[in-house]
Amino acid sequence: MASTVTSESPRTSGSSRPGYGQLLRTRGAWTFLLPGFAARQPFAMLTLSLVLLVQHTTGSYGAAGAVAAVTGVSMALFAPLTGRLADRHGQRAVLVPGVLVHTLAGLSLTALALTDSPLWTLFAAAVPTGASVPQTGPMVRARWGVKLQGSPLMTTAAAFESVTDELTFVLGPLLATALCTTVDPAAGLLTEAALTLIGGLLFAAQKSTQPAVRLEGPARVKHASAVSVPGVRVLIVAFLGIGSVFGGLQVALAAFTESIGEPGLNGVLYGTFAAGNMLSGIVCGAIAWKTAPRRRLVIGYTALALTASGLWAADSVVALAGVGLLVGMCVAPALITGYTLVDGMVPAGARTEAFTWLTGAVALGQAAAVTVAGQLEDRLWDGAGFLVPMGGTLLALATLVALRSRLVPRPAGRTVARGVGHRVPLAVD
Repeated sequence: MASTVTSESPRTSGSSRPGYGQLLRTRGAWTFLLPGFAARQPFAMLTLSLVLLVQHTTGSYGAAGAVAAVTGVSMALFAPLTGRLADRHGQRAVLVPGVLVHTLAGLSLTALALTDSPLWTLFAAAVPTGASVPQTGPMVRARWGVKLQGSPLMTTAAAFESVTDELTFVLGPLLATALCTTVDPAAGLLTEAALTLIGGLLFAAQKSTQPAVRLEGPARVKHASAVSVPGVRVLIVAFLGIGSVFGGLQVALAAFTESIGEPGLNGVLYGTFAAGNMLSGIVCGAIAWKTAPRRRLVIGYTALALTASGLWAADSVVALAGVGLLVGMCVAPALITGYTLVDGMVPAGARTEAFTWLTGAVALGQAAAVTVAGQLEDRLWDGAGFLVPMGGTLLALATLVALRSRLVPRPAGRTVARGVGHRVPLAVD
């Protein structure tokens, strides 16, 4: 067997689970992996950089959370549109103007915050900042779909992408906190804008690996929108709950470390949570699962809700780090399983859009959580924001359990095109 995996000669044997080594030897993969990592790194810095800057200039976590929430809502609303446009017109056509708009909007938002402009102007600038966030993660996943059509490496790729996402959330908060607390409160957002511009343009330049645009085809006619698939709507609710964990933790940890006089620990604690997420993602991708994805999602999400419910009881840095680590370890399996389910439920021509719906759901959940957690921190006690991840995951779990029967693949006998624009039929079990 060849040492590289390509779309021309996928590995089809199910005797053993393909590993990360084989995945990373896929021909041409590194041409989009490295710039893709650079392009998605700023997203992990955006919310926390906004919270720290606006809280510094206004003195209110509520105001900071509200501005960050507007950014998240804008991203959630525009992300699916970005994915659909990328499916129809190509990733480069969407990325280049997107990163330019995002850079200019981020710089404007920074200037408004530093000049003590009225709060409504920050909200106005937050809209284009969030709407133009590059959807690099879903676009990388779509490129894997082209490279690995028909290959069992697709599940490994889903795990690898989730691990990569979490690595950015290990580095991003640490970098944002360090810049905002030791350099200048605006340094985090300025760096985020610069990295978005550089990383986004480098990723867009990799034209050879982007999914080909197909103007006609049954997939586009029959599946105008990925959200029309019932299972995708259930996953959106589940990912909203995951977003509540991200957003609630970002505000609550910032408020907790500020209350004990150690704001620099914020990035360390959030990094611990993200590290647990990353490590469990590595393990999850290396296991040859025999349990059905739907059952894995329900079990994993139950564990997430239980551990998130213990955050509010942690009353020390050590305890909070320990519980946060456990919460992080429960997030990655839910994310990976959700993306794996999408691969079987959604036609290839709508897959980038489906991924952006899930990414947008995380952003929307994060935005709502940032808003609510900020208000709780201002109005109640230090650490009240930790109630948000508990409530968000419990509500999402209840919905997931009630509607789990909708998480089924496309009917047997029908075919799904693996990879945007490359219609290689593959029967779905």
